[in-house]
Amino acid sequence: MAEIVTMPRLSDTMTEGTVAKWHKKVGDKVKEGDLLAEIETDKATMEFESFQEGVLLYIGVEEGSTAPVDSILAILGKEGEDISQLINGKSESPAASQEESEETAKREEQPAARPSESDDDIDVEVESNDRRIKISPLARKLAKEKGIDISKLQGSGEGGRIVKRDIDAYKPVSEPEKPASKEETAQHVANKSAPAAAASVSYTEEPISQMRKTIARRLAESKFTAPHFYLTMEIDMDRAVEVRRMLNEISDVKISFNDLVIKAAAISLIKHPNINTSWTGEAIRYNRDINIGVAVAVEEGLLVPVIRHADQLGLSAIASQVKEFAQKAKDKKLQPSDWEGNTFTISNLGMFGIDEFTAIINPPDACIMAVGSIKQIPVVKDGQIVPGHVMKVTLSCDHRVVDGATGAAFLQTFKSMLEDPMKMIL
Repeated sequence: MAEIVTMPRLSDTMTEGTVAKWHKKVGDKVKEGDLLAEIETDKATMEFESFQEGVLLYIGVEEGSTAPVDSILAILGKEGEDISQLINGKSESPAASQEESEETAKREEQPAARPSESDDDIDVEVESNDRRIKISPLARKLAKEKGIDISKLQGSGEGGRIVKRDIDAYKPVSEPEKPASKEETAQHVANKSAPAAAASVSYTEEPISQMRKTIARRLAESKFTAPHFYLTMEIDMDRAVEVRRMLNEISDVKISFNDLVIKAAAISLIKHPNINTSWTGEAIRYNRDINIGVAVAVEEGLLVPVIRHADQLGLSAIASQVKEFAQKAKDKKLQPSDWEGNTFTISNLGMFGIDEFTAIINPPDACIMAVGSIKQIPVVKDGQIVPGHVMKVTLSCDHRVVDGATGAAFLQTFKSMLEDPMKMIL
């Protein structure tokens, strides 16, 4: 017996999926565990294996097309089996059809409402230009609305009576145009010789990917639901620059400034658990695990893989995980377990030369940190103007959970970690 294969829900936020590629075609035999298709979700493109066996009799979603979760993706069964009832079975139920038919019948049985005014109503006689004009109430109303002088109309009704069709057919006689002056003629010639303005603009459109749709929906919900406020702080990165240089001389994995930021944030979250929280609507959740989401830019938008238990990892382990996740994100190989469970998020645009910016909170987190570039600028140290490395960070906070003083205390600890990185290592 033929079975329907529905569009699977491959992530907790997925509402629809796009078929990126079919690995089987109609008529192919499919075994349990065979790769059936690649499906683009709101996070990544994932392989979908068949849980049934049979011949692929029908494809419900073509490559590049999108369908809601639980809609018909394909139908498997025996070769030559009639599947028309299965395909049509997704339409409305017989009960619903019967109810609609009954409602339609009731509407048809009801008599049509009579217009409030018609040409059959009692005529009105109007005196205009020393003559009496017979006109129906409806025609008189329409003439008034359209600004038509009824004395200029010739009625087509009985006895010269003006009716609605006379109003509808009326076309005002245009006045003869005055001869154009020399100045107007010259202007007309000049306008005629000038090129006409473009009547349209040139553009292209691309369909919105599942990832971009989800980013738009989730960030709009976050921005317009969570009351954001922002705290910005400058950090002296001279020691961090020196420590990173020394670490990379002995480390097998190259340590980035972002790795130092992640580690500093993780340790700061231990000391400030009120930042490692979530708003649930009914309660404030204090997360015991410190799982830091790291925003990664990909072609379709932004993905946020999660460094789990970042407070317990060394810098080399953090660096390795970040590099692995970044590559998987670009290859669309991230799995749901890679992006779920974040308790705090870091978005770093410093490598793109951005000095500072504000980020939208990544639900369900209460905070997100925006990290700018490290700039070498003149600074004052011990009363002397010297060159120094400075980095700005901005903490976006959900005011339902985090207060200003709480966010400021967290940033103070974070600043102290980066200005003396040996605290994170020893």
